[in-house]
Amino acid sequence: MANLVKADSPSSGGLRAEPLHPAAQGLTPPPGGLQSYPPVARWDDWEEYDPKAWPRKVSRHYRLIPTICFNCEAACGLLAYVDRDTGKVQKFEGNPEHPGSRGRNCAKGPATLNQVDDPERIRYPLKRVGKRGGGQWARVSWNEVLDDLAGRIRTALQEGRRNEVMYHVGRPGHELVYHQRIFHAWGIDGHNSHTNVCSASARAGYAFWSGLDRPSPDHAHARFILLLSSHLETGHYFNPHAQRIIEGKKRGAKVCAIDTRLSNTASMADYWLSPWPGTEAALLLAMCQLVIQERLYDREFLRRWVNWADYLREEHPGEPQTFETFEAILPTLYAAYTPEFAERESGVPAASIVEIAREVGRAGSALATHVWRNAAAGNLGGWQVARALQFLSVLVGAVATPGGTAPSFYNKAIPAPPLMPPPAKVWSELLYPREYPLAFFEMSFLLPHLLKEGRGRVDTYFTRVYNPVWTNPDGFSWIEMLTDETKVGLHACLTPIWSETAWFADYVLPMGHGPERHDLMSQETHAARWIGFRQPVLRVALERAGKRFATTWEAHQAAGLGEVWEEDEFWIELSWRIDPDGSLGIRKWFESPDRPGEKLTVDGFYRWIFEHSVPGLPEASAREGLDPLAYMRKYGAFLIEDGVYRTHERTLGAKDLDGAAVDGATGIITKGGAAVGVEIDGQAVVGFPTPSRKLEFFSQTLRDWKWPEYALPQYIRSHVHWTEIDRGRSEFLLLPTFRLPTLIHTRSGNAKWLYEISHSNPLWLHPEDAARLGVGTNALLKISTEIGSFVDKVWVTESIRPGVIACSHHLGRWRLHEDTGGDRWSTALVNLEALGPGKWRLRTVHGIRPFASEDPDSERV
Repeated sequence: MANLVKADSPSSGGLRAEPLHPAAQGLTPPPGGLQSYPPVARWDDWEEYDPKAWPRKVSRHYRLIPTICFNCEAACGLLAYVDRDTGKVQKFEGNPEHPGSRGRNCAKGPATLNQVDDPERIRYPLKRVGKRGGGQWARVSWNEVLDDLAGRIRTALQEGRRNEVMYHVGRPGHELVYHQRIFHAWGIDGHNSHTNVCSASARAGYAFWSGLDRPSPDHAHARFILLLSSHLETGHYFNPHAQRIIEGKKRGAKVCAIDTRLSNTASMADYWLSPWPGTEAALLLAMCQLVIQERLYDREFLRRWVNWADYLREEHPGEPQTFETFEAILPTLYAAYTPEFAERESGVPAASIVEIAREVGRAGSALATHVWRNAAAGNLGGWQVARALQFLSVLVGAVATPGGTAPSFYNKAIPAPPLMPPPAKVWSELLYPREYPLAFFEMSFLLPHLLKEGRGRVDTYFTRVYNPVWTNPDGFSWIEMLTDETKVGLHACLTPIWSETAWFADYVLPMGHGPERHDLMSQETHAARWIGFRQPVLRVALERAGKRFATTWEAHQAAGLGEVWEEDEFWIELSWRIDPDGSLGIRKWFESPDRPGEKLTVDGFYRWIFEHSVPGLPEASAREGLDPLAYMRKYGAFLIEDGVYRTHERTLGAKDLDGAAVDGATGIITKGGAAVGVEIDGQAVVGFPTPSRKLEFFSQTLRDWKWPEYALPQYIRSHVHWTEIDRGRSEFLLLPTFRLPTLIHTRSGNAKWLYEISHSNPLWLHPEDAARLGVGTNALLKISTEIGSFVDKVWVTESIRPGVIACSHHLGRWRLHEDTGGDRWSTALVNLEALGPGKWRLRTVHGIRPFASEDPDSERV
């Protein structure tokens, strides 16, 4: 199997002009030429001809309302075309005013329309009737829901049971500060996430280097792009990233994809390296070794910005404490990571490793790198993959440089909200058990097991965009937890659609899809800072028509969506009802910042933020004769700062240094007991948010917490190393850590267009392995692991390494009731049986088939 594929890319070139259709040849182009998008000045009354009326010319008029896509975390801009006559959303297209996505969307953006129009969506609050998981529901009012939840939470707080209230979120679709604000105000440590079954390993690797846990590559200006991902087709921020990767290639950049699979991205790259999964850190450290040995590194950057002095002080106290000493020791630390060693570990030819390492050296400070899950997820030591990848960037000085890779926070904007309460002085060991002191994010996957051990109880449990019954490997453990009312007193699932987890709730509460609620988003899509404003498009359209509503659910009721609400208003109202008289100290945080004593509104909340917390926005809106809130409702996004580079080199001013002290040994500048910067070569700069205020090649944190062997970037042999696989017993490595490009974790089951594109999820199997097993494409194989088994169809392909099988984490959705509990576009009816303690069986009754609904397409499945 080829490990290295090289293809010469054209350095330039455009598309060849195709001849015009005969019907178009006689047309006169409009003044100014054709436009890709409707001009903003015409967004409030945009005219298009109805394509379904062809050949008649039937004019339709639309209000174009900007919002934010919620079908991944990229926060791309959308324009909702709201029909001025019917009040319905006709389609979603890209918002050209959005700095990240620039008017472009992948298939998931337009498919938002399927989610809005889903005939099986949940339109009213539902309450369980009968036993939990029994599938019997009754419609209730929002007032009943709020009073019940508020009463339970109030009692828990009054009785000192603060750790019994928990909010568990998968994809937030909201800047974290919003929910921090709520739970700080309640005085609880109650925010749980799914990050430790997602991206925590890569985040940890980056955080040990820079104190910030996501990379922000500047693909457009790179000379070499090194991806441990499939970012031309899928993954976090792939749409904004893919645009800029192509821009970089047009400028002459080369792309290397390190991926066991021949993904679409790898097929378009200049180089494809296919390592054995889990060995990527060895491969990357061999590249680092060659960069060090051939002195391709940026000596001055290392001297100024790496904490080599801490390393020498701790590990070589008897040696001269100079950079020259460190420079002499550095090659010896990685001498074992030869290309030949990496070839033995990974299967990638040594010559290929050498070639890529030299490309990295030639790129210098214009090396853009990225890993998110991919090799960092699902294997022991995956966090070192991110650490090794970042080591390459550090060596060549490609940190926050044009064409390099910045820490995420440099390119994010998180506006401060009004009335931010202090953190609660409590600690929940259901989130961070003390035996995992270096856990990076909550140990959320342990929750059912911790409760089973009797280590706590959850009285009121909220889930949102989180489906552990299906997503987590031990989903049946979550069923056991959720059906045990001694462990979970009440489960409120905030969701617009049914899911395997919602079925085991006490309340199913319909919160809006992406274009049906408010929030702010900002992602590190490129070397800039921007904010995007998500807004409920039908409410905005109705209010532009002169109607007014007290709540978003009332607006949605008027628009024909039932009583679909939004989280922002829900949390405000719930907080007021928890503390109606203010005696708990909660209500004051949810009062208007301008009119104390009055309840905070969504308009008031965002108006304050846009007026006080977004640099440049008040001035930009004033130039158009708008207030900042009106400006954001009009455009949906705002570019705060472009060309953001080398933020760590920002000089501290006199105000920053007033009352500050400098540590003579380390150069660290402290003020008020906290580090605020570092002195380098006599200059006071802000540095990085690490203990040393520098990039931490040496982690004092890991050393102090008794992991000295990992204080430097190292390679950890994974539990899925090839030496652990007995091929004679038909053992394979299962690679499940990738996505199908058009699907959305567990949120795409109600998007018929996406399932029309991606409706198969086969098991990738190399021809050598297929021949050995005697199977071909479409044969069925049973895949068994330590915790269960499943059956899938085979796809025989050379796009995977021998000895490795791959299956994405999509499809395979199920429901327990014929007519409800899951979107019938995407779920099979199953029978669920508890066979004994810890033993469950799930069997298909029938697969996806046509069904009757208000959407005629449902009968064409």
